[in-house]
Amino acid sequence: MRSTRKPATSSRAPSRTTASGRTWSPRSGSARLADANADAAPCPCGRPADYAHCCGRWHGGALRLQAPDAESLMRSRYSAFVRSDAAYLLDTWHPSTRPSTLALEPGLRWLGLEVKRHRPDGDARAIVEFVARSKQGGRAHRLHELSRFVREDGRWFYVDALADPAADQPKRTA
Repeated sequence: MRSTRKPATSSRAPSRTTASGRTWSPRSGSARLADANADAAPCPCGRPADYAHCCGRWHGGALRLQAPDAESLMRSRYSAFVRSDAAYLLDTWHPSTRPSTLALEPGLRWLGLEVKRHRPDGDARAIVEFVARSKQGGRAHRLHELSRFVREDGRWFYVDALADPAADQPKRTA
C-alpha cells in the first residue's frame, strides 16, 4: 500500500554559506544532504581533516585562495580536480601560464594523492612533487609530477610542471 502523505517542509528557513562557498538552505533533501556530506567527508587531498576544515576553506568563504604554502595550494588544487572546480583551478594558476579555459575530463575519477616532497626556495618559490592516481574508462592512471609554485602579493600560484621525475630514473629490470 502506498502512502499519499507529503513530507513536511519548512517555510522560509534561513540559509547559510558553507566553508566551500556554497549556499545551504532547506531546499530539496538530496541537494542539501549532498552539500552537507561533501563538507563533512574526509578531504580528498589526504590530510586527516574533513573537507570543510581542510581544502574547503581555500575553495570558498573568507579564506578563498589563501592557502598558506605551496603544498597546501597543491593539495587544494587536487581537491578542486576531484570536485570538478575549474574556476578554482584557473584562479590559482599563475597568469603567465594560465590557459584561458579549462575543460575537465568527464568520467575521470580521482583515487588518491601522495605528496612526495615540498621544497620551499625562499619565501616566494617552491616545488612540490606528488603522485596522483585516477581511473577513467576502466583504466588506472598515475600522474607523477614536479610542480613549480610562486607567491605573489601574499598568494600562492601554480606555475607549471617540470619534467616527469619518473622519466629521469633508470627502469628496474628483473
